[in-house]
Amino acid sequence: MHAIFRKLFLHLAFILSFAITARGHAPCTPIDLKCEYLVTPLGIDAAHPRLSWLLADTRTGAKQTAYQIRVATDSLSLKTNPAWTTGKVTAANILAVYQGKTLQPFTRYYWSVEVWDKDGRPSPATITYFETGMMNSSNWKGAWISDGNDVKLKPAANFRKVFTAAKTIQSARAYIAVAGLYELYINGKKTGNHRLDPMYTRFDRRTLYVTYDVTASLQTGKNAIGVMLGNGWYNHQSTAVWNFHEAPWRGRPAFCMDLRITYTDGTVETITSGKDWKTATGPVIFNSIYTAEHYDARLEQPGWNTTAFDDSKWKDVIYRSAPSSNIVSQQLHPIENVEEITAKNMVQLNDSTWVFDLGRNIAGVSKIRVAGTVGTIIKLKHGEQLDKKGHVDQSNIIVHYRPTDDTDPFQTDIFILSGKGEESFMPRFNYKGFQYVEVTSSRPLQLTKESLTGYFMHSNVPPTGHINTSDTIINKLWWATNNAYLSNLFGYPTDCPQREKNGWTGDAQIAIETGLYNFDGITIYEKWLADHRDEQQPNGVLPSIIPTGGWGYEWGNGPDWTSTIAIIPWNIYLFYGDTTLLSRSYDNMHRYVDHITEISPDGLTTWGLGDWVPVKSKTPVEFTSSAYYYADVLILAKAAKIFGKQPDEIKYKALADKIKTAFNTKYLNTRTGMYGEGVQTELSAALYWGLVPDSMKSKVAANLAKRVATDNFHLDVGLLGTKSILNALSENGYADVAYKVAAQRTFPSWGWWIVNGATTLYENWDITASSDLSRNHIMFGEIGAWLYKGLGGIKPDESAPGFKNILLSPNFVEGLDHFAASHESPYGEVISSWERNGVTISYAVTVPANATADIFFHISPKQKIFENNKPIVTQATSRGLCYKVTAGTWQFQIK
Repeated sequence: MHAIFRKLFLHLAFILSFAITARGHAPCTPIDLKCEYLVTPLGIDAAHPRLSWLLADTRTGAKQTAYQIRVATDSLSLKTNPAWTTGKVTAANILAVYQGKTLQPFTRYYWSVEVWDKDGRPSPATITYFETGMMNSSNWKGAWISDGNDVKLKPAANFRKVFTAAKTIQSARAYIAVAGLYELYINGKKTGNHRLDPMYTRFDRRTLYVTYDVTASLQTGKNAIGVMLGNGWYNHQSTAVWNFHEAPWRGRPAFCMDLRITYTDGTVETITSGKDWKTATGPVIFNSIYTAEHYDARLEQPGWNTTAFDDSKWKDVIYRSAPSSNIVSQQLHPIENVEEITAKNMVQLNDSTWVFDLGRNIAGVSKIRVAGTVGTIIKLKHGEQLDKKGHVDQSNIIVHYRPTDDTDPFQTDIFILSGKGEESFMPRFNYKGFQYVEVTSSRPLQLTKESLTGYFMHSNVPPTGHINTSDTIINKLWWATNNAYLSNLFGYPTDCPQREKNGWTGDAQIAIETGLYNFDGITIYEKWLADHRDEQQPNGVLPSIIPTGGWGYEWGNGPDWTSTIAIIPWNIYLFYGDTTLLSRSYDNMHRYVDHITEISPDGLTTWGLGDWVPVKSKTPVEFTSSAYYYADVLILAKAAKIFGKQPDEIKYKALADKIKTAFNTKYLNTRTGMYGEGVQTELSAALYWGLVPDSMKSKVAANLAKRVATDNFHLDVGLLGTKSILNALSENGYADVAYKVAAQRTFPSWGWWIVNGATTLYENWDITASSDLSRNHIMFGEIGAWLYKGLGGIKPDESAPGFKNILLSPNFVEGLDHFAASHESPYGEVISSWERNGVTISYAVTVPANATADIFFHISPKQKIFENNKPIVTQATSRGLCYKVTAGTWQFQIK
């Protein structure tokens, strides 16, 4: 014992000494160390994990000239005897891949990074760690168990096991893989704060397991493990148009668990799932990820997950086959109850009905606290709007539900009271989209506004961006866009949190930049692109919703939607400077593009859904799908170049040229500079996706600006047009026109939603539409990214991705007095902000350490640019007057 405490003391002293040195003496220090983009992750399965950091160095021109990484299983050995080291690498890289000996399972690896600054001076090392998990499916010891095979059985199953830890525990890890959803309990307490684990995958092709540090939950002597299983998408008991109840993987939920305990004497014991577990159903009498959850508190068995409980009436478990042979670690930011929202208002409609208003639209759950007589049935109906009499109206979200009876009401939880004082209920295995909750009771109750609380649930991705402007509607729009984005992030990007919860590909490719400017989402997208690889047919075809139980291969897919296979990996590469996802997706992109080519030999394709939910003008499907086809081919050619695949690069560059030629031959009038009928989507998509010949860009852009003016500076686009309209204008000299469109307050516009009370984005421009009117959709969410690009001018540089070099092209548009955008890039915070003071514009830029920036100014011939009141020398380029800067904070004046 003395040796163990001495080792711990030395370890803490070692880390403390580095921290003190870093704070006191080093002007350049590596910080924010991550493994696989997570801080001190547990259960890593990657054979070659990625290690990343950034620099804390505020000096002008700050940069890293070299780095060294060391890895060891003992922190004290990092300097003296590392298991692996990069040696001193003369490079500015802030991402390195482990290339040492094979990582062992169930092992904590400490790693350190030290850097050399711009003057060649070394920093002290910063230390952190990661832990490996199973590493290989053969290392599992537990069996897959369940309580039966009846997929129609409604109550959720509970499982328990008691074991004895005979020695003093040093550490313990729980590894649990589940077909369905679960909650894990140790000695009566829920483990962790995750919700809806594990994440939804194609269960019969990839199953996820989660790792927990449960050291503090265990004790020497007797311990109890409890597991509650929910259906999730694995055993879909509700019926809707997507037929998830017929999914090929469907089964009664099951799990496999290993609890690995390391004792202070160095021995290891693994407690596993097996025949010695007991099972019984409990108070969760029905649960559906799609509709709701029903809970009968009279069926609670207090202490069921503790050692003192008598389980003699519980039955034996059964063995089950694993849902797939590919059981891998879940390494992504988890779903959590991120924000607690108190009810803004409560109205009692009659003796048995109350309506709670959260004041904003969210994805998540409600929690009710109530006291009543035993057997009282409380129903909690969730919706986004009220009818004229003040009741919750679900007509805008229930259209695709196909119930077989009245026992599973949509988005309506059912809570039956035990009568034992104040009780509370919050669903475990469900979430909803809602602002209002209508509570009805079968017997008299006393409820107050404080009786119900909402919880905003989503994948808890760290925020990375912020927008603030002098236009309050724009500020609210940015906030609402982020609310819609997060409401549709549940381990995969969804379209809406109420009516569908489906991973619509088109919505996600539109919103990818909005997500990445505002949130650190790489872990979610890497997981979702693995879902793409699981779902892709051998011929390259992808379904329109991913994951899917089979629906979507014959409707809704095509280049305009399932370009996610190319567009998302490419954007991850641009934003993070990491080629991993692009590399993993390369063959899939290849097969996908080749399939389109096979069915579209002339270079144009009619495969696709088109400009979904347009205002009034319709663009031909061939036009938009061919534009996306071109974009995919161009990405594939660029990826081929990155990976040194020269034959592919040549092939796909030639194919891109063929598509561009065919497209312009059919749709471009070279005399007028008009595409097709000259509507907003046609002109802007051709510009945005790079199909317009260089010699025609100014003419096409002028036509677009004129068309927008003809439309009274309002939108006339659908989903695909929203991606291109603002960007095409601001990238081609018409940022003022783009801002007029973005800042509109009247129909049709984003601002029209906001002035009418929207706190998320809608599915239809017309807020009185009789169909397609979810009030929490992200599909029109490109506006969130455009604020960074079109007004702040912040863009990654394709030739130095990950914001190693930042492209800054601010637009000082009329109508705004000030604008500020910040983005936490892999190198640190990028800030682009400007303010108008009479005829002078003050522009401030922050470039993080180890990065550079090219600033492109768009000014009139009468204006001049000063830095700290001294004139600067710029270089004229096609993008504007260019001024290059290093890391630091820069102040400019345009007069």
